[in-house]
Amino acid sequence: MKIGELSKATGASIRSLRYYEQQGLIASRRMDNGYRDYNNLSVEQVKTIQFYLQLGLTTEQISGFLNCVMASKEAFCEQIMPVYVSKLREIEEQIALLSSIKSNLQERIAYLLEENPNLKERNEA
Repeated sequence: MKIGELSKATGASIRSLRYYEQQGLIASRRMDNGYRDYNNLSVEQVKTIQFYLQLGLTTEQISGFLNCVMASKEAFCEQIMPVYVSKLREIEEQIALLSSIKSNLQERIAYLLEENPNLKERNEA
């Protein structure tokens, strides 16, 4: 199948597909006219890549376990657990940072409103 067909079948942009290929996540063969030709497995590969990207993983992280997942499903791939644990830790750190920033902003707003009650009226309008 041509790149446009793969794009339609997966919802991935042609640009994304070229990037996945550049990163070694999917492969094509070149036809005589220079067009890329993808096999039917490419649809499942792209959908799997999209799933992991939605989990917040990078293409570099995905490349470390994609072949295993495609061959034997996620539950049997030992490489995936450290990536998940690391990503979860990263998200928890981001949440903690955002919570701290939120708390600081709430304190600043409360202080400013206490110092200048007219601000409240202007911000409610």
